[in-house]
Amino acid sequence: MPTPRRAGAERAGPEANGGPQTAAGRPRSEEAHRAILDATLSLLVEVGYSALTVEGIAQRAGVGKATIYRRWPSKLPLVVEAFGDLPAFEEADTGGLASDLDRILRSYVRVYNTTPLGAVVPSLAGELPHNPQLMDLFAPVVKQRRQPLIRALHRAIERGEIPPDTDLDLAADMIVGPMTVRVFFTPGKLSPKIVPAMIALALDGLRRGGAAGSAGS
Repeated sequence: MPTPRRAGAERAGPEANGGPQTAAGRPRSEEAHRAILDATLSLLVEVGYSALTVEGIAQRAGVGKATIYRRWPSKLPLVVEAFGDLPAFEEADTGGLASDLDRILRSYVRVYNTTPLGAVVPSLAGELPHNPQLMDLFAPVVKQRRQPLIRALHRAIERGEIPPDTDLDLAADMIVGPMTVRVFFTPGKLSPKIVPAMIALALDGLRRGGAAGSAGS
């Protein structure tokens, strides 16, 4: 029988919710997959990446370790998939870069403060510098998650709002960089009050060509 979730877990397992099960008492494949991802995120919040184990995830999800290993060869790709399932930057096409950025960043502040994202990001960021395997898997996911921001910048170039030779990746770094600094060096939750100032400073730099050219030049 699956190991029961311990008290205080963020989400109950599929069995505890009375969901459909197989004849052997195991949750159906899709439910097990979701339970494993949810368990991974909740444990990342509680113990961090270094202390996270497949055994702990299995216990929290109410599945056997073999169920996890059939899907992921180790905790590393499992963590990356769980992270990629969290809310990312939302699409915004309002007709102007300033209003696009306002919508994108306010939405991101909201999900950062109300989902496991706010705890998972610092946990993984602390691991990345000395875990090249995690970096190799993590970087493409981060790149994909920021595409709404890149597309907003691309539309701004087409409208003539920022220089045509703007390095979009560098511009995106400049826009979200202040938020990252606040996360790591300022106590408390992110405040949406910082968004207007972030946008004003970023747009001033972009319009002056501050993020133009190659990032490696």
